[in-house]
Parts: sequence; C-alpha cells; structure tokens
Amino acid sequence: MKIFCGRANPTTGSMEWLEEGEDYDYHQEIARSRYADMLHDKDRNVKYYQGIRAAVSRVKERGEKAIVLDIGTGTGLLSMMAASAGADFCYAIEVFKPMANAAVKIVEKNGFSDKIKVINKHSTEVTVGPDGDMQCRANILVTELFDTELIGEGALPTYEHAHKYLVQEGCEAVPHRATVYVQLVESRRMWSWKKLFPVHVEAEDGEKILVPPSEMENCPGVPSVCDIQLNQMPSSDFSTLSDVVTMFSVDFSKPVQSASTYYRVQLEPVKSGKAQIVLSWWDIDMDPSGMINCTMAPYWVKPTSALQWRDHWMQCVYFLPREEQVLQGEKLYLTACRDEYSVWYNLQKAREGENKAGEEEHKADVCVESPVCRCRAHLLWNRPRFGELNDQNRTRQYIESLRKVLKTDSVCLCISDGSLLPVLAHYLGAKQVQGMQPSRTDLYHPHELWQAFFKANHLEDKIKIIEARPELLKPSHLEDKKISVLVGEPFFTTSLLPWHNLYFWYARTAVSTHLASNVTVLPQSASLHMMIVEFQDLWRIRSPCGICEGFDVQTMDDMIKDSLNFRESKEAEPHPLWEYPCKSLSEPEEVLTFDFTKPVPQHCLSTEGSVKLLQKGKSHGAVLWMEYHLAADTSVSTGLMQLSNEKGNCEWNPHCKQAVYFFSSVIESEILSDPTAVTYAINFDTKTGEIAMDFKL
Repeated sequence: MKIFCGRANPTTGSMEWLEEGEDYDYHQEIARSRYADMLHDKDRNVKYYQGIRAAVSRVKERGEKAIVLDIGTGTGLLSMMAASAGADFCYAIEVFKPMANAAVKIVEKNGFSDKIKVINKHSTEVTVGPDGDMQCRANILVTELFDTELIGEGALPTYEHAHKYLVQEGCEAVPHRATVYVQLVESRRMWSWKKLFPVHVEAEDGEKILVPPSEMENCPGVPSVCDIQLNQMPSSDFSTLSDVVTMFSVDFSKPVQSASTYYRVQLEPVKSGKAQIVLSWWDIDMDPSGMINCTMAPYWVKPTSALQWRDHWMQCVYFLPREEQVLQGEKLYLTACRDEYSVWYNLQKAREGENKAGEEEHKADVCVESPVCRCRAHLLWNRPRFGELNDQNRTRQYIESLRKVLKTDSVCLCISDGSLLPVLAHYLGAKQVQGMQPSRTDLYHPHELWQAFFKANHLEDKIKIIEARPELLKPSHLEDKKISVLVGEPFFTTSLLPWHNLYFWYARTAVSTHLASNVTVLPQSASLHMMIVEFQDLWRIRSPCGICEGFDVQTMDDMIKDSLNFRESKEAEPHPLWEYPCKSLSEPEEVLTFDFTKPVPQHCLSTEGSVKLLQKGKSHGAVLWMEYHLAADTSVSTGLMQLSNEKGNCEWNPHCKQAVYFFSSVIESEILSDPTAVTYAINFDTKTGEIAMDFKL
C-alpha cells in the first residue's frame, strides 16, 4: 500500500505530495533511533546487569520464584540479563511492533524463548491472570524508561500503573531509585538562549539601541527542557553560584505518584552573581544500598572518574523565569515543579528572620502552572536562534556589510524569518524598508511579535511587514517602487539542513520582476563546504553493536541497517557539532557555489572530485556546511569557525547544526586500511532543491 505525504519543501518553499511506502514512518523511527547508542553504553549495560543479578539473588534467597516484568524491553536485552541471572520467567513488554518482533527474534537467537515472553502492548493494557498476558504479578520490576529529564518519556505514570496492577507489593526494582541533582549558575552564553539582548548600532545620527519589547523581557519562555552535552561546555562559559544539591528522588520499588507536585530546597550561594540558569542531571542506583550507581554528572562534579559518553541521556539546562541578583551566603529557596512529563524551576529569596511559618507561606507562592510563552518569540525562535541573534560578532558583520550598500534612497526588502535586518537597515539610513517572513508559521502570528518590536523602538510607521509569500508579492506591497537592496541572513525556521536556507535564492527568483536593474543582493552568493572528519564519539550512534554483554543483538543491527538503506544512509543528517568533538582529516574544501545575483538556473549544479587525507585517523564521515558571502571580504560560516592544524581540532558555529554524512564503513563496521583520499560526487537538483551526495574511500 502507498500513502501520500504532504510536506513543504524547505529549500524551494513549494508544497509537495510524495508517495511513500506504508513502512515509511517505521523506517524513519528506526533509522533515527538511539538504540545503537544505548547498546554501546557500556556503563549503563554493566550496571543494569549487576543490578538485575543482585535483585534475582535477593528474591531467590527469600525462597521465592523470580518473576520479572521488563517494561519497554526494546531489544530484550534486560530480560535476557534476568534470564541468564537465574530468573524463572520474564514478561518483556514492547509497544512498538517492529521492535517487539525484533525482540522475539533476538530472544530466540540467544536461546531464551522458554524463559521470556514478549508482549506487544502498552504496559497499561497488559492483563494479569490465568487467561491474561501475565500468569501472575511479577516480583522484580525492570525498566529503562528514562530520558535526559528522567520523566519526559512518561516513566512516572508507567510506574504508577505497574505498581497498582502488574507487580507485587514490596517488589524488587531495577533501578531501585533515581535522584535528580541541581546547581545554580550564571552564564551569559546559556542565558542568551532565552533572552534577546539589546543591539547597538552606530548610525549617521548617533548610536541607536534596539531593545526587546517588555512582554519578551518578562516572558518565562517555553517549558520544554534544553538538553545538551554539558561536558562540551567550557568552564569559562559559566560560573557556579551554588554547590550541587539533591532536588528530589524517586523510589521505584514502592508505589509511585505521577500527579503534579513540587519539591523545595534551601540554597546558600557560594558566591555572588546573577542567578539565571539551573543545571540538572540525575543518577540511578541499581540496588537498595546504592553500591551500583550510574550517573549523568558532568565533568566538573566528578573530575576523577572516567566519563561514559552517551547521547540518549545528557544533562538539562533550565532557565529561571527572570534573572535574580544573589549574594554569597544569603538564604534562597529553589523550587522544582513537575507534572507527569516535565520539570521547571523557580527561585525565591528567604525573607528576613524567616522561620518555619515563613516557609509554609512560601509554599503558598509556588507556581505549579507550567511556564507558557506569551511574547511569541520563544515559539518562533528556538534556543540556538536566540544565541545567533545575540552573537555580536555576527551582527557586526551584517551591520558593516549593510553600511556599504545602503543609500538614503534605498528601497530595501528583507526576506528571512524573525530577522533583525529590517531594523538594522532602517537605522543605517534606508529610505523604505519592508520585511517578509515566508515560512509557514502563521500559527504563532509572527507579525504580532514584530508590531511589539516596532512599538518598543518607536518604529511603527518606519518598517512594514508584508504578509504575503514571495511569489504573491505585488507592486502595491512596495508602494509601486522597485527593490534596490534585497537582503537576507538567510534564516528560515523550516530549515533542517544547512542548504535548506537556499530558500532565499528561490524567494529572490520569485520576486525578480520587482527588482531594480542595478539591485544589490546581500548576501551576493553562498558556497557549500565539506571536510572529512574522525569523530571522538558521534560515530557510535550509527555503528553496529554485534554482541552486547555476551548477548547477540545483530538482529537489531540489521534492522537499523535496513532502515538506513531504505533512505537515510544516502542522506546527511543535522547535528550541532560543538557538542560532538571531531578532528579534521582533510582540509576544508569549497564544493559548490550559488550566485544570488542571478535567478535559480534551470539546470542542476554538480561537482565531483577527490579530497586528500592529510592526517591518519578513522574516516567516519563528511561534514558539510554553508558560507554566505556578504561582501568581497566578509563571509558568515554556518559551520567551521576555526581549525587548529597540529591536531586537527575543529571549532564549529555553536548556533547552527551542521550536516553529517556517515560513510558506509561506519554503518557496516568495516575496518579499512588507511585510505589516502576520498572521492565525492555532489549534485544540487534546482527543481527539487535537494542535494544528493556519494562518497567513496
């Protein structure tokens, strides 16, 4: 059966209907899954195995049969650990059908079919009794239902239900408990992911300061967690204001409550500063004594222990509703509120001579409502985009380039989403400025955000936002004038891969009839760049596992490989490489150029060639990024910022995701003798806006 899927093409901007096989969604799910990453997480697997062995032993010592319930079994790994540790029987629950089918095969291949029953249901639909899915309640509960935030995948309601209906009272649980830790920090870098800072512009008639509207200043933002690899955040980018404190813990061996609640701790800052950010992570104890512990603590907390790299569990950054100036040694209360799936934080100062009654009073102030963005900016801009708009160096490059091309009679049109360029163009003296935000984000009413912006800066009648798509632009929109300066960053909210922002070129082509004959287009051109790299760890997410803790999981490897071959392996995927260290094995190379001064051509743009490998190392893949040429000597890179040649260490643009094309040698796990070059063929289809690429080692 074929299904038609509608999608807006991010590069060309057109609506398309694509015919997909009925397995399309399933292949996407598997290809992009983190199963391989979990199977490579040695620390997690070893600790789970130790915890399961200990739990089975405790039950056996009581003279009972060990009956295991494994919720969210995935590959069946934890059930096989339990069976090999001597469990009498395991019920392995998996709701995702293709995964449940794979678990059945893996269990059979490893010889545990008589000990493990795979149940393809949601755990809340599982029945217990002589005719049920389970013959009796289990006395050991094993799960791995956690995400970076601990509760984001619905662990709490799942545990709550299991304790009520599926396990015995006083059961053993692996993990036994989870504990969430927090630390209060000041960080201009992380705060710039939530707030828009004022922008200073040197204009002909003195300095202008662009300020955000007050509703944006006081907006709590969005409740979704910001999960990142905190181990890649240099210590120079934040300042710790408190010690690490335990925020709350959950005992999984007892009935669990999922209803909304809050936890409160008292803090005393170890130094004065601006409290802006709560950093958070968790650990799990696999046994009641806490001897078998698996932690997500970042590098500065456990500097002596070797860090296990993992991408399925990272660390959390939470933004306080507002910045709070705190003094060393003063008494503060930090409150964590949570619902079934998410956590958010509030900070309050203790009042003079506060006693127990005062604390009770504070409890009444607790905000158990999840934060909601009211200014619309947090719905339109994601956190990296806030960081990009706050990047003073980048803004300066646009200001300098605009200054060179704008005249007092310039009619300027800006095509980019949520861009500050129209305001900059006005401040720099353009006579008429219009902005166009083509991405289909009408849901969030971007024009209302812009009206608030203009009002806050007294620009209501100075800049006009055109609410039409480029192909529907009429002379009346432009007051019957021709565009003399067309600008874009370019940035569009629908872009996932670096070249999707080439939509600017298609928009420029759509408005061609409105351009003056001597129009200036800024950026004047763009280029696609590429480099061959060896990743420190990111390769693991695409690498087969084979044997995991003595169990054969190759069926899973094959399943991922099939899904990648279905489509994904021939495509690049977006990753924020500042979080994933790599070293360059080749020089960066410009492979394609796009001339924005001319319309998009009818013919394809293609190139082929060979890249010399200058360093020894494992060629895991190619990284691709765009550079935009604003002026003869000014370019903005969305990828490589700096290369330190002796080691090949790369510094990447922290506001953008780069495109990573993993070589088949990673996916197939082939060991290659040192290749000396990589040949490539890259084709940009101007009709579909898609880039096809092929690499050979």
